[in-house]
Amino acid sequence: MFYPHKLLDDEDDRKVIECIRRAEALTSGEIKVHFQRMKKGIVRAKAETTFFELGMPQTKHRNGVLIFVAPEMKEFAILGDEGINKVVPDCFWDDAALILERYFKKREWAEGLCKAIAVIGEKLAEYFPVEEDDTNELSDDITYA
Repeated sequence: MFYPHKLLDDEDDRKVIECIRRAEALTSGEIKVHFQRMKKGIVRAKAETTFFELGMPQTKHRNGVLIFVAPEMKEFAILGDEGINKVVPDCFWDDAALILERYFKKREWAEGLCKAIAVIGEKLAEYFPVEEDDTNELSDDITYA
């Protein structure tokens, strides 16, 4: 069933959350997905505000990643926290962005998110491998506003 306040149905929601959990099993990084209903404005600026509202900078290594999606504007942003941005090359998010772009054009939200999340998890693992005492610092739930 599709709910008007959500852009994924319950099954797709669970699928994406499972993809987040699989990716986070490879890394100490944290991945969050947020859907934002907006018809105007600057997506990147709203993503940056949302990053802080969701508590993303509170991770131990400042290695949280936000996939921010504004479907009505046909835009998204991938934001990494300062711990990530200090050590990765500028093109670090390009592969995930291309995947999202390709699938989102077809409105295949869950499939695109899962594929992009897998790539993000693999890339984060290179710089932030999972730690012995690793804990899930941020909820894996998808947020909507």
